[in-house]
Amino acid sequence: MLFEADERIGYVYFPTGAVASLVVTLSTGEIIEAAMVGVDGVLGASAALDGKISLSRGIVQLAGEIAVCDIDALKSVALQSPKLFSLLIRHEQTVYAQAQQSAACFATHQVEARLCRWLLRARDLSENDNLPFTQEYLAEMLGVRRTSVTEVAHTLQEAGLIKYARGKIQIVNADGLRASACECYASVKAHYQKLIGPFPR
Repeated sequence: MLFEADERIGYVYFPTGAVASLVVTLSTGEIIEAAMVGVDGVLGASAALDGKISLSRGIVQLAGEIAVCDIDALKSVALQSPKLFSLLIRHEQTVYAQAQQSAACFATHQVEARLCRWLLRARDLSENDNLPFTQEYLAEMLGVRRTSVTEVAHTLQEAGLIKYARGKIQIVNADGLRASACECYASVKAHYQKLIGPFPR
């Protein structure tokens, strides 16, 4: 857990090896993912721009290194650097755009296309074809029942796109996943390209 919703943020997080999600918690206890951030971005940047209360929960979904910066230190540097200040604002736009795209995706796209999109995004940010996710976790992030994820994972495995064992997913055909993913995967990448530039490697 990096931060909770409705809490004052004290630090800004720059994932260099980890992958984290911004999630919304419902009154039922369910959580739904709004955006995913990894080597391409930062969590809590709005705190350095005076948005000091988090509107969502920040959680690490794939373990790895994260650089941590005090918000006052980052704000001080950003106020002295118009280029950095602009970059932080544009980054927050990409996160907002991703959350908007996720809302549209949840409302209109089938579970299979959404899972393909989610796996590709996690692959991009972790730079790894092997993803240690359980069906329960995937169902939670996608806001669907576990049985739905089980059925879709079986279909994707039968199609030769992934290999699935308990708690582990291996992407074996990324091109096939891209062909099966909804338009949201490409849209999120396009927003990033327009606002920030080439995806970091």
